[in-house]
Amino acid sequence: MIDPSHGSVDATRRLILKGAAVVALAGVAGIRFGLAPALAAANDKYPNAAFKVKGADGAIEALYGRTAEKSDKVKMDAPEIAENGAVVPISVTTSLSDVTSISFLVAENPNALAASYRIPAGTMPSVANRLKMAKTSNVIAIVEAGGKLYSASKEVKVTIGGCGG
Repeated sequence: MIDPSHGSVDATRRLILKGAAVVALAGVAGIRFGLAPALAAANDKYPNAAFKVKGADGAIEALYGRTAEKSDKVKMDAPEIAENGAVVPISVTTSLSDVTSISFLVAENPNALAASYRIPAGTMPSVANRLKMAKTSNVIAIVEAGGKLYSASKEVKVTIGGCGG
């Protein structure tokens, strides 16, 4: 007598093997036709010193070497109240052209610079992140565009600290 469940195991095994073969062929085809994998850019200009500065103004100076002007073209989305400072969602978009970087700073954190992104030419200037905040603080977004710095800020009230608080 033939076990009826045995046929479904063979069918499943064949389906998995066919899928693996298709994936392998697609990988070989990608290499053959010059499709290169995306690689991270060289990080030889990592702003190590800027990430160690205590205040927001000092971090901006260390990162960019100049100050930023407030702009209504920098749109920052942040909650008014963050129930957990360990994961505060922040996003920035801008209508400015020639954007080369976007950075997030948390003024009252032990180290103000929270994140800094280089924006490649032709990329939509929009960044989102979840920041860690020690306590209620101004969150500052800095956008570098056309050789100038623009900013937006918002106070975020934190009920439970995220940096060891």
